[in-house]
Amino acid sequence: MDSAELFAKLESSAPLSGSELSAILNLTGADDLTRLYALAYAQKLRVTGRKVFFRGLVELSNICARNCFYCGIRRGNSKVRRYRMTEDEVYSAADMALKSHFGSMVLQGGERNDPEFIDCVERLILGIRQRTGNQLGLTLSLGEQSPETCDRWFAAGAHRYLLRIEASNPALFRKLHPADQSFENRVACIDYLSSHGWQTGTGVMIGLPGQTIDDLVSDLIFFREHNIDMIGMGPYLSHADTPLGAAYPHWTPAFELSLKMIAAARLYLRDVNIASTTALHTIRPDGRELGLLAGANVIMPNLGDSSYRKEYNLYEGKASLDDGIDDCMTSLLEGIAKIGEEPAPDEWGDPKHFFSRVSSKS
Repeated sequence: MDSAELFAKLESSAPLSGSELSAILNLTGADDLTRLYALAYAQKLRVTGRKVFFRGLVELSNICARNCFYCGIRRGNSKVRRYRMTEDEVYSAADMALKSHFGSMVLQGGERNDPEFIDCVERLILGIRQRTGNQLGLTLSLGEQSPETCDRWFAAGAHRYLLRIEASNPALFRKLHPADQSFENRVACIDYLSSHGWQTGTGVMIGLPGQTIDDLVSDLIFFREHNIDMIGMGPYLSHADTPLGAAYPHWTPAFELSLKMIAAARLYLRDVNIASTTALHTIRPDGRELGLLAGANVIMPNLGDSSYRKEYNLYEGKASLDDGIDDCMTSLLEGIAKIGEEPAPDEWGDPKHFFSRVSSKS
């Protein structure tokens, strides 16, 4: 398919096929990319306007029971100084999110399935709800959990869950994870969340060693087939103290391909929420803004203390590790204003796709 045919299809707003998604991801010319991002941005405007939804990110612990081959806080990395925020510190972060008019916050951390951790998260959800008068939307990103745990946390008051598939190709997934992690279990957990009331998010790493354009097309199709409401994806950034990072020490991040994936997801999935990630900002100072212009509509500023942030290194070179929340917000708001976007103070910013899929079942 040549670019003229592709853009004729994109401008028609007709549903996209796998071959057309592949054509999007293979675009290279500056004029074609500018045109692609403009079309994706126009689709975003039809969904949420110029609003950018903020999620105050709290990385509550880097203690992880998993040993993923790409992740800097993997269980087997003995160089990591492990930490766990106190419950009062998490509540203080919730206060900051409310004061900063974020509307929502995210509790993220290494994966644990022990009763003490499960109980702690439940207490935090209940405490945040009570402390903020239910004014904050609450997302969890805490790895695979049992249906019983998901139900407990939902009943406590969390309503969004982000569980990245990382790679929808089972063979590639197995290259990223040890044998005790199952692709089938990950998919089953995502599907359980989606079918039991959660606004459900997932995502992938872009530009992985051994990953193909066909893999990325399959990722986009996976998002649609599993009725995903929220997409969190970004370029693969390596960490030297991981098996994957050691095997590919000079790997080049796929920045432009990541922007094309955001644009393709917006044009293909239309009414989902899409995050412009810190990984984009790590590669380029204006990376988050470029993500917004390619179709993203969510940003997740970090509310954690800088001493904790330095120990939650999923990859090396993470941006803004030393910035306080005030400096971070000033920079973000200036960047958003510069591109004509508008923050959405105090709005939960729930994905429209969630409501459309729920209403279609009723």
